[in-house]
Amino acid sequence: MKKLIEAVGFIVLLQGIGGLVYEWTGWLRLWTLARHMDFFGDRALFVSIVLIVTGFAIMIAPDAVRKKS
Repeated sequence: MKKLIEAVGFIVLLQGIGGLVYEWTGWLRLWTLARHMDFFGDRALFVSIVLIVTGFAIMIAPDAVRKKS
């Protein structure tokens, strides 16, 4: 389960990085999901930063939780 959560966090992180790359350079136009969601409007840069932070948080969350022995 830990690996699955880390994989989901990595995918979210990649979406955020891809969004930033698209906003700054125009590359990865079809790859980023935040760009295709109309309700974000012109806040795609902010959404990309939030996705990066969320991706890091999801990736480190399984390590922060202790197992009960």
